[in-house]
Amino acid sequence: MSESTAASPQWVGPASLAEPTVVVDDVRLTYKIIGRSKGGGAPAAFRRLVLREPAPGMREVHAVRGVSFVAHRGEAVGLIGPNGSGKSTLLRAIAGLMPPAAGAVYTQGQPSLLGISAAMMNDMTGERNVVLGCLALGVPKDEIPERYEQIVEFAGIGDFISLPMHTYSSGMAARLRFAIAATKTHDILLIDEALSTGDAEFRRRSEARIRELREEAGTVFLVSHGLGVVRETCDRAIWLEKGKIVVDGEANAVVDAYESRHDPEALAKRLAVVEAVSADSARTADEPSAI
Repeated sequence: MSESTAASPQWVGPASLAEPTVVVDDVRLTYKIIGRSKGGGAPAAFRRLVLREPAPGMREVHAVRGVSFVAHRGEAVGLIGPNGSGKSTLLRAIAGLMPPAAGAVYTQGQPSLLGISAAMMNDMTGERNVVLGCLALGVPKDEIPERYEQIVEFAGIGDFISLPMHTYSSGMAARLRFAIAATKTHDILLIDEALSTGDAEFRRRSEARIRELREEAGTVFLVSHGLGVVRETCDRAIWLEKGKIVVDGEANAVVDAYESRHDPEALAKRLAVVEAVSADSARTADEPSAI
């Protein structure tokens, strides 16, 4: 395992018998924010630099506060919580892009972070970005033509594939990023809100692809404010609030608990639909069949 923190798992399910791929041990993540300075200008900034004084208005933000869990091969884990709860920051730590202030992250395999801001060359065409993306993922050159056709079809952006990326809408760009990343099986795939900008048809395709990635022995982490996506694609969910884990468990149960606190109306509507569907199914089953 590579260090990028070890604890007993908080989630016990079928995947817990599989090989651990991510161990997060009492991780604490902080970053600093610099406020606006009221005067002083360049001379004052130079003085602070020479004397190594802190910038005025600087404060330390504790984004993640002592989080521990274990993820296993074949799991899809949804990270849910309100804005500022530490979800995206935690993904960056798992990806090795942000060192913990305390604790450690261990990973078995190479994490790959896919987000809305994933790097692509805006002045290049979608075609060139697909080729460069495949090469960056380690796809052999002789396999790229076949992968290219699959990626373009999956992304569903039509003739825009031959236009520069800067002409794309945010949704089109996100679909192409996901299509490129999903062409390869990842040891650990980290998805940060990259599915929220697609249409309903693309979401169905991406959810199916995430399930395939799990079956191909990968581990998927998904950050999304679309709780329906978490229900459909994840078997486990971790609810974060103010940088701490509130609940870690089966996805539907965790999402229900989250909605009961933050959006009780949405939960009530969903349960009413489930109850209506169940009642209709029971009524249909009781009706005598025609002879």
